[in-house]
Amino acid sequence: MRLDAALDEFVRHLRAERGLSPHTVTAYESDLRSLIGFLTGRALTEVDELEAVSLDAITLDSLRDWLWTESQAGLSNKSLARRTSSARGFTSWLARTHKIAHDPGARLKTPKPGSSLPRVLTQETITEILDGLANAAEGGDPLAVRDLAIIELFYASGIRVSELVGLDIDDVNLRDNTVRVTGKGSKERVVPFGIPAARAVTRYLTEARPFIRSEADTDSDSARVTTSAVFIGRRGARINVRTVYQLVASLLVDLPGEGPIGPHTLRHTAATHVLDGGADLRIVQELLGHSSLATTQVYTHVSQERLKDSYARAHPRA
Repeated sequence: MRLDAALDEFVRHLRAERGLSPHTVTAYESDLRSLIGFLTGRALTEVDELEAVSLDAITLDSLRDWLWTESQAGLSNKSLARRTSSARGFTSWLARTHKIAHDPGARLKTPKPGSSLPRVLTQETITEILDGLANAAEGGDPLAVRDLAIIELFYASGIRVSELVGLDIDDVNLRDNTVRVTGKGSKERVVPFGIPAARAVTRYLTEARPFIRSEADTDSDSARVTTSAVFIGRRGARINVRTVYQLVASLLVDLPGEGPIGPHTLRHTAATHVLDGGADLRIVQELLGHSSLATTQVYTHVSQERLKDSYARAHPRA
């Protein structure tokens, strides 16, 4: 049996019998397409004939060679761990369905994810970003006003992107400057935010959101849209995670430094700045909605790294 045919059958199995989410299935398939590409390239250098790439090409050595090649290409330990998990799931299924005699992935070890620290922006950088968004919003463009409110609330509260897009009007309390969010495990918590964020959100809700809705109502495709969402798109429906990701990425892509450029960077930044300001670790845990204090402790390491970096740059005998 050919590798590509076996993969197609495995993907159908994941969808129909395992009931995995589309995102998870796509991740499995992407990883295994990489494996097939590697094995195909190896076969072509030997016999110059694609038909030679069968299930027999999957061996423990070939799996290890594939992961080594991926690591040399710069793949992170976290991605390598996912590749390993996908390969082991595939080979285990092949063995269970008697497509191969034994499972070559059973002894394939998963690389341990690295302990790299999350990316954190400086307070100066955050100020520059917010000032730029405020200037763009001065013209009254409803979407620019919305974008300023999104970034102000992100940085002020440290909430997750899924929590932000899930906010409804009734979740925002502008008297107390708090938002009620539903986090992982459907756990609710109330998160405070500051005065600049309150101003930005108030302006958005009173000036920009109604205008976006009225513009959307003139579109026949959107006329039936009714939503209680706080943040909406140009068609009047609840904004989605991808749109927010694109917004944040566009603001961070040209900044110096390494690491992710998505919404989680603002969450990391908010948590670190709160700790830098002297907040107790358990307060930050509650703010972020972490079930375990150990998850929050990574930000103490970030703060220590920032302290050492500042020391190295400032002390004459560092």
